[in-house]
This record gives sequence, C-alpha cells and structure tokens, in this order.
Amino acid sequence: MTVGLRQQGDAVNPKRVARLLHVMGLETIYPNPRLSQPHPAHRIYPYLLRGVSITRANQVWSTDITYIRLHGGGVYLVAVMDWFSRYVLSWAVAITMDVGFCLEALEQALGMATPDIFNPTCVSPGAIRR
Repeated sequence: MTVGLRQQGDAVNPKRVARLLHVMGLETIYPNPRLSQPHPAHRIYPYLLRGVSITRANQVWSTDITYIRLHGGGVYLVAVMDWFSRYVLSWAVAITMDVGFCLEALEQALGMATPDIFNPTCVSPGAIRR
C-alpha cells in the first residue's frame, strides 16, 4: 500500500499506513503458516484412558513438565501425580531439559508404590523399564 501511494506521488510513512489500515479493520490476505498440522508420517496413538473410571489410589499416575521463568534464567519442574487423589508423589527440578531429572522423579515415586497405569509426558517408553 505504501509503495502504491508513493508511486502516485503521496509522501507517506509506512507506520502511518499500517496504523490507518488497522483503524479501518483492513489486513493483508496471505497464506498463514500451518504450524498445527501434523506431519503425514506422524503416528497418532489412541487415548487408552478414555472411559476408564479411576476409583482408587495408585490406579493411574501421570507426569507433567513445566518451565518456570526466574530472574536469572529458568528451571524445569517435573511432577509425578496420582490421578485419584491428585497428590504429587514426587518432583524434581533441573536447569536443563534432560531426561535424567524426569527419571529421578519417577524412581522416587516408584519407591513408594507402583501404579497400574502410568501416563508419561517427558519420559521415553524405553526409560520406564526397570
């Protein structure tokens, strides 16, 4: 738009054109990146816990990992939880996202009990074998 106006002899600033287009509710039309489209070769696994009623402790455990932003950087926090009681069984913190601290939290939780079903998010399936 700015180039077209300048070719017609109007001296315009690109920021002003962008602001006026925004005020008028006009936006460019171009193909957006398709970031949420799965790769065709990506295997989709079925969700095995659909319809399963959780009726007791240590029936289903899961793990989750999150990044916590701090003043001087950040840390990763992993927690192993029991789905029935919503109790955090164990947790670990690390400055790098390495599988070691996930395994540390898992081994600590397995020292207390063993679940019937474990739904991992950050532990590779080969690392769960004991």
